[in-house]
Amino acid sequence: MKDIMGMMSKVKEMQERMQQMQAELAETQCEGQSGGGLVKVTLNGKGEMLKVAIDPSLMKPDEAEILEDLIVAASQDAKSKAETIAQDKMASITGGLPIPPGFKLF
Repeated sequence: MKDIMGMMSKVKEMQERMQQMQAELAETQCEGQSGGGLVKVTLNGKGEMLKVAIDPSLMKPDEAEILEDLIVAASQDAKSKAETIAQDKMASITGGLPIPPGFKLF
């Protein structure tokens, strides 16, 4: 019975640490860039877009498609950085235990 109580205590502790990590991720900001820094996208650690910055030199009607592609690329760059931060934080909480692929914690 002591083992079960000890395990329950550890599960509760891990849940609290995961909640804290999720709060930290919501506050984390990652900036992605494309086009040599002409387009910048900032996401939080949960992948929510916070802002987009576009260099005025790209604001030409005949280059709209290029601008759209650059925004997507910058967003993907920022998302990749946010996911790396989330994985690093998760590894510190789980003690390196592998998390199943596709398992979302938030």
